[in-house]
Amino acid sequence: MTNFTPEHLLQYLYKETSTKETAAIAEALKHDWTLREKLAVMKTSMERLDQIRETPRTEVVLNVLAYAREKWAEEVE
Repeated sequence: MTNFTPEHLLQYLYKETSTKETAAIAEALKHDWTLREKLAVMKTSMERLDQIRETPRTEVVLNVLAYAREKWAEEVE
């Protein structure tokens, strides 16, 4: 049986494995419960990451706008 790394499982989850690798991982998942558990944890993590919504602080946005305004004023002069 082939040992699959977390990188292999991530590629499998994101459908980035070749047909041969996909078949090998799918077959291994049928027989190896620890591999299934690792895949389940990774899948849960992936789903949680997809739900994260980050927004910049207002202070950061205002700083960027002030910098852009300053640079624009320099170009106009």
